[in-house]
Amino acid sequence: MSFLWSLIVGGIIGWLGGLLTGRDIPGGIIGNIIAGFIGAWLGTKLFGNWGPTIGGFDIIPALIGSVILILLASFIIRKLHQAR
Repeated sequence: MSFLWSLIVGGIIGWLGGLLTGRDIPGGIIGNIIAGFIGAWLGTKLFGNWGPTIGGFDIIPALIGSVILILLASFIIRKLHQAR
């Protein structure tokens, strides 16, 4: 049950990161979950463990990390499309 809860929270974090940046996350719900998990890892590494914790995620660092990840990914994708 905790794995399912982590998937849900990871998806919500990725979705919120997409809303905050105004960018779409490729892959739909799977992209949201991946962005949430990787963003949570990145945010925790950069900013530490603080703020409320839900489903094993420290929400504030995870959200900041997912925003950084989405902005970085959209920048790279845009540059790759321009190179064609």
